[in-house]
Amino acid sequence: MTLLTDTIRAGHLELKNRLVMAPCATERSDAGAVTKQLLAHYDERTKGGHVGLVIVEHSFIRPDGRASKNQLSVAKDADIPGLSELSALLHKNGSHALMQINHAGSAARDGISEGESISPSGFKNPLSPTQDEMKTPREMTKEDIDALVESFAEAAVRVKKAGFDGCELHSAHGYLLNQFYSPLTNKREDAYSGHTIDGRIRLHLEVIKAVRAEVGEDFLLAMRLGGCDYTEGGSTIDDAVSAAKQLEAAGLDLLDLSGGMCSYRREGHTENGYFRDMSEAVKRAVSIPVILTGGIADRAGADELLAAGSADMIGVGRAILKNPNWADEAMEETK
Repeated sequence: MTLLTDTIRAGHLELKNRLVMAPCATERSDAGAVTKQLLAHYDERTKGGHVGLVIVEHSFIRPDGRASKNQLSVAKDADIPGLSELSALLHKNGSHALMQINHAGSAARDGISEGESISPSGFKNPLSPTQDEMKTPREMTKEDIDALVESFAEAAVRVKKAGFDGCELHSAHGYLLNQFYSPLTNKREDAYSGHTIDGRIRLHLEVIKAVRAEVGEDFLLAMRLGGCDYTEGGSTIDDAVSAAKQLEAAGLDLLDLSGGMCSYRREGHTENGYFRDMSEAVKRAVSIPVILTGGIADRAGADELLAAGSADMIGVGRAILKNPNWADEAMEETK
């Protein structure tokens, strides 16, 4: 037995272990819809019954926020039946399930997303290697922001109707919520000011409030926070700590930490748990569970991070993507 097999409470859920299948885009949808291929992907990785929590890959909340051609959709009520199949499959396999909901903002691809591109200040992500594929965004108005908050709340309601245990708001890897969070892309001078962490997470707090009002307390609300950009002029670990405290106070149940504008990898770092310095600082500041994802390739690495107090839960993404039996093999090792 190891810490990875310990139960943990997150929101209203009692999770059977601390292993999280982290969200990884599979590009297996068809026009946003759940497909047999996508169901098979999740079935293959969870059917052994060893994954405590699955966070399903990011889904677009509106057509203008679509990040890729075969990204999942939660933008309309017609998506609910297919998503219900997915949640039922994951529950059958013994996992609790969240769905990650997202708007790409300036990361929306030209020729894929509908309509014009929007962002906090009309800037693209300066660290993105795919800038040439992105539309030139316009700066969002207050009316745009209010509409976005409503769209997140509507998407969360669809996730709940589809039978998921909760949803995860995507504020990492250079997408729209992360664009508000990072001073690299938020140059606003209004209440959502890029000059202060309070201004940069104002939108996040509004989204949490709106979602909670629609879904109630029996629905886990998580956030993937790209808490640090790890580059000059970007967001810092101190920002992540300050944000985490306010997000918890606003009603967040679970915090999933990753990279910001630097995406899910940290350049020049190959150690176990790329973002452990951030997760350790955040974990000391909040009482809600903290998930650490990034560079965790084996059970020994997961055990080491949990034993060190670097996180409460371990997210495994690429390793499970490459090896569908990863969870089964890791949990068998703990016996």
